[in-house]
Amino acid sequence: MKENPTIAIIGLGYVGLPLAVAFAEKYTVIGFDINSQRVVELNNGKDHTLEVSSEELKIVLNVTDTKGLTISEDADRLKEATVFIVTVPTPTNKYNQPVLIPLEKASETVGKVLKKGDVVIYESTVYPGVTEDICVPILEEISGMEFNKDFYAGYSPERINPGDKEHTVTKILKVTSGSTPESARYIDDLYASIITAGTHLAPTIKVAEAAKVIENSQRDINIAFVNELSKIFRLLDINTQDVLEAAGTKWNFLKFSPGLVGGHCIGVDPYYLAQKAIEEGYNPEIILAGRRMNDTMGGYVAHEVLKLMIQKDVRVKNGNVLVMGVTFKENCPDIRNSKVIDVINELQKFNLNVDVFDPWANTEEVKKEFGVSLLSEDSQLKSNYDAVILTVAHNKFNGFDAKKYCADKSVIFDVKSFFPKEETDGRL
Repeated sequence: MKENPTIAIIGLGYVGLPLAVAFAEKYTVIGFDINSQRVVELNNGKDHTLEVSSEELKIVLNVTDTKGLTISEDADRLKEATVFIVTVPTPTNKYNQPVLIPLEKASETVGKVLKKGDVVIYESTVYPGVTEDICVPILEEISGMEFNKDFYAGYSPERINPGDKEHTVTKILKVTSGSTPESARYIDDLYASIITAGTHLAPTIKVAEAAKVIENSQRDINIAFVNELSKIFRLLDINTQDVLEAAGTKWNFLKFSPGLVGGHCIGVDPYYLAQKAIEEGYNPEIILAGRRMNDTMGGYVAHEVLKLMIQKDVRVKNGNVLVMGVTFKENCPDIRNSKVIDVINELQKFNLNVDVFDPWANTEEVKKEFGVSLLSEDSQLKSNYDAVILTVAHNKFNGFDAKKYCADKSVIFDVKSFFPKEETDGRL
């Protein structure tokens, strides 16, 4: 294991790119991605995810003998590396089962260029055991080398928070692990050299893998709890936010808010842990109950809006609805696993004409992913919406006058409690 490694980052998305830039400030880094369009974009100093600024990119793309970032889709360039960090996506399929194909393909790519003494670190979300039971055998088979004799492995779960400019990659404490005591220390030291928040060396790879999936499973369950509370309190005609504000005065009350739970982590990670538990013969009741609750919230929101429209004698059939926000969270362009589409699809079942307005999202990505033609400018909005639904609390929506775009009879529903209470007809 070399003291001055050349580091290869496999996958330059929301996780890989910020990590590559951080390492490139101190080391020679090769950023690899199979998406040629992404490679061209980044080499031109642009990042459509907005996780890295053009200025930051241009600085590290200025390669010297000791540091800097080279971005390529040529797998042969990976031969120069001695440390490989895999940051490819690990999604679920339509049956909510883990999809490990990108991880397996990345392992094959690394296996073809692996040399004696090299280290392979995985950051992609997995269930406990994937690194050593699935990825390492691929590395051994393709490279023809022996694990923990010729090469080593580690796992360091990503903790990227898309859109968060305060908790960036170097400012979030990093969990690390390695396949031997020596490789574990090497990996921990490597990350500690760039992570200003510090590192935590887990005793085994499986512990680090498990830590990742429970972080987001815990959050998922807590949000599911307040989503259920919001359903109960709506039946009791009690304002959920008022209840949470009152309960939050206790020092140890956990502050979560109801809403749509999407994204690449919270809406996915629990299924990875659940899958492994089921394989071992255990039915994870609480984890899956939380998932069921959160996965049904899009349909629930649509039905609550429809009920309000009927109660107020607002036109439903062939009515016009404005949905504000399509990204999975506020103030970022990330649409991965956004549950806003569930709201849209349910409304369209009732012959409603749905416009979607989001100044953060990319119109081409939204069309490709969801088949939705996105409005990205105020000027594209109608002036006769029968209902307006705020689904994502973008700062750019501050001061938005929903009434200005509504018909005489209309409903304004606020999923995020973003608008003043008196200006809405309903909220979670």
